[in-house]
Amino acid sequence: MRTLDTGLPEAAEPPSRRPLVVTAVAGFLIGSTVLGLLWALSGVHAGALEDARAACDTLDRAGTLPDTTSDATDRITTPRLSPETLHRVTAARELAAAAAETNATYQPLADHMDGISRMVFSLHFNDLSGQRHVVQAAQLCAQL
Repeated sequence: MRTLDTGLPEAAEPPSRRPLVVTAVAGFLIGSTVLGLLWALSGVHAGALEDARAACDTLDRAGTLPDTTSDATDRITTPRLSPETLHRVTAARELAAAAAETNATYQPLADHMDGISRMVFSLHFNDLSGQRHVVQAAQLCAQL
């Protein structure tokens, strides 16, 4: 068979798309890695300090808790607390626990808030350990 000579140069093979595909995949991988690292690093301790401060503020709004450790006559009558105070003590305990779960630095605060909560709900305001938790929590809150 004879081929006709049209005088046009033979068509060259189209350029390879392989470099474009490799570049696109590499860019996607690098971008995904950077985005993943930024996302992971931004959420490591997000909100722990705010939760700890909110726990301290909430306990402060609960008001002064009774201390019957020094007066024998007050031990006979149990002080009454308003429902709002009980809710605030519970909220302070939960916020401190959330802060400690996110950042272990706040574990002592969570422990003291838990001790305060146990003292308040048992109504044993003459408990020296419970009153120590109140003092320690106040000191930790002052450091925030």
